[in-house]
Amino acid sequence: MVPPGMIKPPAEAPVPWWRRLHQRLMPDYNRRAAAYWWAVVLTGAVVIAHALVVVSHEPPALLLQMLVGAAIAMLAGLFPVRIPGSKNSFAASEIFLFLMLLLMGPAPAALAAACETALSSWRTSKRWTSRIVSPAIAAVVMFGTGSLLQAMLGQLQQHQWTNEGLLIVATMLFSLAYFVASTLMVSAVPRLKRGESVQLADLIGVFGWVGIAYAGSSAVASLLFLSYRSSGLGVLMAIVPLLAMLLATLHYFFRQQEANEAVRLSAAEAAEREAELAAQHVRALESSERRFHSAFTHASIGMALVSFEGDIRQTNTALSELLGRPGADLITRNLRDIVSADDLSALSERLHQLQSGTVEDIAVELRWLHVSGTELWVAAHGSLFSEPGSATPSLILQAHDVTARRQAEASLHHIAFHDSLTGLPNRRRFHELLAQAVERSHVQPGASFAVMFLDFDRFKLINDSLGHSAGDDFLVQVSQRIARQLRPMDVVARLGGDEFAVLALDLDHDDEAIRLAERLQVVLRATMDVQGNEWTTSASIGITCSSIGARSPEEVLRDADIAMYTAKAAGKARHAVFDVSLHAQASRRMQLERELRRAISEGTLSVAYQPMFRLDGGALVGFEALARWTHPELGVIGPDVFIPIAEETGLVVALTDLVLERACAQLQRCQARDPQFAELAMQVNVSGRDLAHAGLVGRVRQALARAGIAPRHLTLELTENILMAKIESALPLLSELRTLGVHLSVDDFGTGYSSLAHLSSLPIHSLKIDRSFVHDLQGDVRKAAVVQAVITLGHALGKTVVAEGIESASQLAQLRALGCELGQGYHLSRPLSGPALELWLETTWPSAHKAVSAAPDRAPRQAALQAALH
Repeated sequence: MVPPGMIKPPAEAPVPWWRRLHQRLMPDYNRRAAAYWWAVVLTGAVVIAHALVVVSHEPPALLLQMLVGAAIAMLAGLFPVRIPGSKNSFAASEIFLFLMLLLMGPAPAALAAACETALSSWRTSKRWTSRIVSPAIAAVVMFGTGSLLQAMLGQLQQHQWTNEGLLIVATMLFSLAYFVASTLMVSAVPRLKRGESVQLADLIGVFGWVGIAYAGSSAVASLLFLSYRSSGLGVLMAIVPLLAMLLATLHYFFRQQEANEAVRLSAAEAAEREAELAAQHVRALESSERRFHSAFTHASIGMALVSFEGDIRQTNTALSELLGRPGADLITRNLRDIVSADDLSALSERLHQLQSGTVEDIAVELRWLHVSGTELWVAAHGSLFSEPGSATPSLILQAHDVTARRQAEASLHHIAFHDSLTGLPNRRRFHELLAQAVERSHVQPGASFAVMFLDFDRFKLINDSLGHSAGDDFLVQVSQRIARQLRPMDVVARLGGDEFAVLALDLDHDDEAIRLAERLQVVLRATMDVQGNEWTTSASIGITCSSIGARSPEEVLRDADIAMYTAKAAGKARHAVFDVSLHAQASRRMQLERELRRAISEGTLSVAYQPMFRLDGGALVGFEALARWTHPELGVIGPDVFIPIAEETGLVVALTDLVLERACAQLQRCQARDPQFAELAMQVNVSGRDLAHAGLVGRVRQALARAGIAPRHLTLELTENILMAKIESALPLLSELRTLGVHLSVDDFGTGYSSLAHLSSLPIHSLKIDRSFVHDLQGDVRKAAVVQAVITLGHALGKTVVAEGIESASQLAQLRALGCELGQGYHLSRPLSGPALELWLETTWPSAHKAVSAAPDRAPRQAALQAALH
């Protein structure tokens, strides 16, 4: 109770629980410091959560790589290297954090940085606030600056600035930004606790060694990233232990520096502390020696102490396991006993450089001998080592097995330069060897060579009839046959498909190349078993010799290719030798190709129309559209010249469109002239490439729509050979065209190998008898029989039969007698240009109609018709 007369003091307000918790857990944090701490921790938690979400969507293999990278960074953070003369230390963890950023992006790097910092702060601080805020700062700074680096690299790549130097510079700038941001965020906590603002001096005070260490770490990470991008994961697996050894060496070196610095103290201080320092120095050396020998003995890579004469003084377990020899056996040997004889000179040279002081360390890859007799590729790194109590320095040698990498490199090299099917050199390797031969011929005029280009004449038939596996078997067998005919210095290569090339070196005379080609023809014609099928083949061989003159490898291959096509055009199964005239022909063909491309694109080609008549009665039924090319300088170029060029170069699709558009438009004009012409039809030739073109039906539909003619008035002609070669793939397309209403005709019938079963099922309307049969109708009984058979077959199948190439009244009469319905040819009418065709319909058609319908012995072409041709 309160005594009378005294005022009762006011009751103290209860302290909130959260304030009591704050005072208990964070007694030295004021409001600003606590607010900053919580802001950083919450931001870090958000960043870590976001990073976990991003990482969770990655495949398991990448997650494993992330865990391994984070574990390596955490492990490296446990062994910092203290920098002499300062309170700062350096750990290799930054290297691996920066490397993870470059390899995997900001999210995995932020997680790894948080883990590494959490482990480090747990070791170095007992305050829970520091243990929490430090990983949060690391995650925020790594994610933020890493995202900026990623954006910077994206901008550089967008501007195609992909130079490796720019990558390294960008990464170093990122590391400095990372250092600045993390330093300022960490120093802000004690400043705010003291009620001060963040000072730039906090950054300047630690920038020296630490900033340089961060920049150096980022540079090393960039180099590792570039090495990984060019050589794969193996290079990282090789460099990680080397980095660990480097850090151990740095640690030992810096301790030696500190010990040496202690010796250089003032004489007075040294005198006072001489005994103590001496004892400390001895203990440090003993401890260092123990650590060195422990690291030496238990190192995961092979290590040895070796004299400069090569005598092995000491080895560790890893080296014994690497070579399969016990340590007692190794220390009785010399390096020359375990290094391949082919690499001894390289080893001696490196040892001499190290002993003479030219270099401070050596690194070389050598073949070492396993106890089993096999050779191992070993990456050896050596440096000087002075043992306590020994006046003669030794060589400390580190040996890492890189056999797997070497084998992988050899395998990749073989893949890059050899054909996977036949095992022969590929085009790239052949080009290199040919370039060497050309260069050698320039330097040594007597070093002659020849190149043969081989193309097999029936390879496509093997693939089409027996399948691609049989084609592969065929290629392997012929490659072996070719190789057996060559001398040891000659080379055969597969350039692609069924194309092979032979490089014959050191020829006494060009005739040797011709004789080799003749031998190859003989062995290639021999019957071979292709997956249980007997098969014979032949090759078209083009030959070019160095005696023609000094040329580049590309020109040599081009000339051999030209000669090969000459042999193929001459009838296949033969060889042709390149000369200047062939080059001129090839140049003319290239010129024609360029001019034809321009003529089609500019629309300067013309279309002629040859009338087609009903032989019984003489009625005009339509026309055949024929492409014509009159070059402004070369004059008239026949379709037998430019049509094959168009087919080989792929221009035939555009050429077909040009003819189709003009033919449909011309037919519309003809039909509009008079009602008697309303049912006239137009025939347009299409090629094999048109059949393979998925848009053919659409192109035809568009041409009909533009001209405004009915589909039944258009007939598309396909040669018998093309139709039979593409019958399986063409059937759906032909059915679509027939559904559209377009008629189909088989051109040059009788020259191919049509199957009766196919012919009866194809959606075609007419057959055209090839002009070669009509030409010899009277003089060749067999061809007359073929014509009769075609007409009979056509009638039996319900097809209309058309004869082309009618050039005489007797041919016309005989075709009538055989029952042929339709015909065309010079005897009836020559092809007419568009204007001439319309004039012909207006002035000459009546007389031409009478000529066709008259008796066979009357001349069908009147003078007016001749005038219309002009």
